[in-house]
Amino acid sequence: MSAIWVYGEMSAGRPAPVALELISKAAELGETTAIFLGADAASAARVAGEHGAARALIDPRAEYDTSLALAAVDTLAALVRERQPSIILFANSYDSRDVASRLAARLDCGVVTNITGIEADGDKLRLLVPWGTTTTAVCELTGSGPQIVTVRPKAFTAVNSGGTCAIEEIGGQLGANAGAIRVIETVEEAALGPALSDAKIVVSGGRGLGNADNFGVIEELAEALGGAVGASRAVVDAGWRPYGEQVGQTGVTVK
Repeated sequence: MSAIWVYGEMSAGRPAPVALELISKAAELGETTAIFLGADAASAARVAGEHGAARALIDPRAEYDTSLALAAVDTLAALVRERQPSIILFANSYDSRDVASRLAARLDCGVVTNITGIEADGDKLRLLVPWGTTTTAVCELTGSGPQIVTVRPKAFTAVNSGGTCAIEEIGGQLGANAGAIRVIETVEEAALGPALSDAKIVVSGGRGLGNADNFGVIEELAEALGGAVGASRAVVDAGWRPYGEQVGQTGVTVK
């Protein structure tokens, strides 16, 4: 495949782990371009090169850091129309899904969501899409594109190959409504152990514990093992645990 783009979601000034997973996988399929928008775009692009990106398109304006999706969509839509990539990979995360869906509407193209695998067959790509708990659908992309695909976190492995990429700074024209939806405040919950999404060990509990107080045994075991605490949707809905600990399809994806 040629002209594979990856939307580089960032976290705390660095590429989000899922962005590096996508870049590493895309590099196996063809020449990969990473897109980074925001004040730390240049440093993120260098990390992308280490994980297989051949080039990075960056726009280091700080407006992207506070605009929720709208500014990114303005820039991406103009870039796609100008350069015509075959496929654009997004993380199936809250922020990237918002950008991907709006971009698809702007470009009048479809989206394949939450895939867990990509297989190349000549110039075609087959996408593995989970369907329920036991079935996987295979979706074949046809046509000239652009194709928009969102990928489940942890579906691929980020590989640091130590490479470098060419970096090109772009300066897209932002629309009048780019700042209409903005991030006003960010609140981080204090973590008692490793981040759930990155933990090697997860100790998870559900309704079988009986009540919220009994989650203490889960916390003790997680601490003893150096792991993170997880929870089922039922206990999160019941208010026993915060949503940030919810594991599963409607919570945090773990591996």
